[in-house]
Formats: sequence, structure tokens, C-alpha cells
Amino acid sequence: MRIAFWPRCWSRQRRSNVTLVLAVVLMVLTLVLLGQLLSFLPEPIGSNAQAFSAGARITLWLTLVSGSLGLVLGTGTALARTSRWMVLRWVAGFYIWVIRGTPLLVQILFVYFALPILVPGLNLPDFAAAVLALGLNVGAYNAEAVRAGLLAVPRGQTEAAKALGLGRLHVIADVVFPQAFRIALPPLVNNFVALLKDSSLAYAIGVVELTNVGYRIQSVTFQSVATLSTVAVTYLLLTTLLTQISNSVEYRFDVEGRNP
Repeated sequence: MRIAFWPRCWSRQRRSNVTLVLAVVLMVLTLVLLGQLLSFLPEPIGSNAQAFSAGARITLWLTLVSGSLGLVLGTGTALARTSRWMVLRWVAGFYIWVIRGTPLLVQILFVYFALPILVPGLNLPDFAAAVLALGLNVGAYNAEAVRAGLLAVPRGQTEAAKALGLGRLHVIADVVFPQAFRIALPPLVNNFVALLKDSSLAYAIGVVELTNVGYRIQSVTFQSVATLSTVAVTYLLLTTLLTQISNSVEYRFDVEGRNP
């Protein structure tokens, strides 16, 4: 399913909307029917089909929640990095430096095991800890993508908007940010797709997502090839559909600068 398959007479918006809707429908159908489809496979897959299906749903939910958190954190950090206040720039830069300079697995383990010690009473469940760690991680990378988009907007447009009497908030919200978002969209969606695969590290703290399900089944049945192949194919299917969704969003905003 590609956008180029649709009639050339259709507008860009119509082609992207149809592709987006179909990709979302296919994603939903995949999650609903995955267990039934896997149940037809031989052991040990067939008898554990529902476990694989539940793990895939948790993986996607973990990706969506942490990705949304990362987008908010990334946008706020990018604005802080371009702020006139040195303290905000320093704090944002320190956050990006720490997150990008340490492994994601260490960050997940730190949030789950060390953070409750540093902040007494903060006992996060495994899923919430994974969401926080993944959100913090992808937020740092999103911040650099958004910051690059903000810096790519010509300064003359900002000055022209101010000359028209627009306030600073209106300049950022109505002039700068829409253009910056369009520029930053490709790396942002790439980070989101990569997050789906990075979420597999949540198995280290006990989140029963797709990788954890596969690990548990192969440790009991000792059939690593069949089990891990099923996990890999499921990830490939999810990432393919998610990539199709992201491509339709990019096409909708014409990030390549092509007209219909």
C-alpha cells in the first residue's frame, strides 16, 4: 500500500488521508486478528497465540504513550534550548547531554530501581517506569530535531511578524513553529518508529511486552528459532504499518517541498 498507487487526479490531501486511514485500519485489524492468525501455526506458537497478541498490544501502547510524552518533552526542551535565558538553555543542554550519552537500558533500570530511592514514595509500576524512561530518552532526540527546525526558519520571517505587531508568543505559535514542525517532521517520525523497537528493552524490568513474551515462551519450550522468529516477524509487521502511517503524514504536510 503506497500513496503512488492512488489515482493521480486525487489531491495530495485526499491521497494522504486515504492512505492514513487504511494504514490505521490495518494496524487495528492486525492487533485484533493476530492471536487468531498465530493460533493456526504449529507448537509452540499456536498454543501461545494470545500471549503474543497481548504482548504486541502492550508494545504498541507503550510506544504510543511514551512517544507522546517524548514529543511534549522534546518540544519544551527545544524551546528551552533556543530561549534567551541562559539557565533554561543550560538545563536543557544538560538533560540532552545526559540522555544521549547513556544507554537506554541503563536509563530504564535507573528509573525503575534507583529513582524510588532518590525520591522516597515514588514507586512506579513497571509499565509507568518504562513509559517515563522511554519518554525521557526519545524526548532528548526529539528536542534536537525540533531545535534544528526552529533554527532553519529564516530570521527575516520572525522580524517581519514582529514588525506587523505580533507578540512573541504569536510569532512562535503562528509563524515559526508551523514551519519548524514541517522541517522536523521526518526525524520526529523516524524517532517514533525506532521507539517501537527500543520498547523491547522494557522486558528488563518485567513489562510483559512482545520481547518478554517471546523470551518466556522460548525459555519454557526451548524452541528459540520458532519463538524468536515469530517475535521478529511481528515487530516487522508493526514497524511496516507504523512507517506507512508516518509516510502518509509526511506526504500530507509536503515535507519534500513538492506540490500536488
